[in-house]
Amino acid sequence: MFEVTAAPTPKALDAAPAREPGAYEALVREIGEDGACEVRDVFWSETCARLQLFRTLSLARHLARITREAHSLKSAAGTFGYVRLAALALRLEQTAERLGEAEFHGLLDLMDAAYAAARAQEPQG
Repeated sequence: MFEVTAAPTPKALDAAPAREPGAYEALVREIGEDGACEVRDVFWSETCARLQLFRTLSLARHLARITREAHSLKSAAGTFGYVRLAALALRLEQTAERLGEAEFHGLLDLMDAAYAAARAQEPQG
């Protein structure tokens, strides 16, 4: 599995691939094709819902939940090798308490774009 442990700089994120080659294949080796496909489908569904949820939350009132959801998203995206999405989720997790609403929503825009890029590179299985 792939772990993201340090928040990359914004320029590094631009150069990061949307998906780490071989991550899905490693998961297939670990749990089989059917299991990997099922888990990936759950990931897409939960990630879409989580990104929508972020848009409904206020930093001032829901900081702990935003941080917790960002941590979960980072871990899930890392499992599938979605490097850019995992890195952005890590950035949100680590900086949420210092962000203003405009910065928060700008980061969500970047996360939405990373999600779309990851979906576009989704391996067929």
